[in-house]
Amino acid sequence: MKTGTAVRHALTHLFILALGTLMIYPIVWMVVSSFKPNNMIFSDPGLIPKAVTIENYITGWRGYAGTTFGKFFANSLFMCAAAIIGNLIACTMAAYAFARLKFVGKNFWFAVMMVTLMLPGHVTIVPRYILFNTFGWVGTFLPIIVPKFLATDAFFVFLLVQFIRSLPKELDEAAIIDGCSKLGVFLRIIVPLATPALVTTALFTFLWTWDDFFNHLLYLTSPPIFSVSRALRTFVGDAGAVSNWGGALAMSTLSVIPSFILFFALQKYFVQGIATTGIKG
Repeated sequence: MKTGTAVRHALTHLFILALGTLMIYPIVWMVVSSFKPNNMIFSDPGLIPKAVTIENYITGWRGYAGTTFGKFFANSLFMCAAAIIGNLIACTMAAYAFARLKFVGKNFWFAVMMVTLMLPGHVTIVPRYILFNTFGWVGTFLPIIVPKFLATDAFFVFLLVQFIRSLPKELDEAAIIDGCSKLGVFLRIIVPLATPALVTTALFTFLWTWDDFFNHLLYLTSPPIFSVSRALRTFVGDAGAVSNWGGALAMSTLSVIPSFILFFALQKYFVQGIATTGIKG
């Protein structure tokens, strides 16, 4: 390897390392500060605490209005699980229809779906709220969960369409010759082969639902149904100031653990799913 190339590679790696350190520093600081006494969080901003305590986790776990963070975590996990099931079922079926089936207006409806990707979510806030309020769903999990069973996440439909299109059509034809129906092809051929894309869909659905704050703030109106992201808002007082920094940092630290575990456990499938969805057969 030439000297110039080696220097460029070294500088590139140093830049990536510095950028990674810059990005991960706030997370490390949050975790370390969650073990500091409340009065030392900002007076001692270093990464090596002078005093260590778990009191922040005890006080933070007590939650809000008599509801502990254990309940908030259970609510978030329930909504994430329901959202994943809804997206996997609805988005996969919609993607299979667009990728493999022939029906009137197929290209038109696919174009309409793609247009919704360019529509900011905030544009539909008012009509969605009016609709859900008319149904009596505000104050329940339904506004978060039900849309997932209607293939409303066009990004996942598009991702799955691209993956399914990369699969050889000869597999479908061979299955049909053997007496398999369209539904059989979908369940026995497409779904098993689309596992990387399905895992990617599940992972993104979990992350987006778990981290969602605005929709949870809008529709989850009582403490017993608060999600973790919504419950973290309770540490902010009416004046906009955080009343318990230690508890807020401690619960924020716990809130990122499920995302880290899920991402690293499914990283292989995630990378494979992203890498192959751009291939068109």
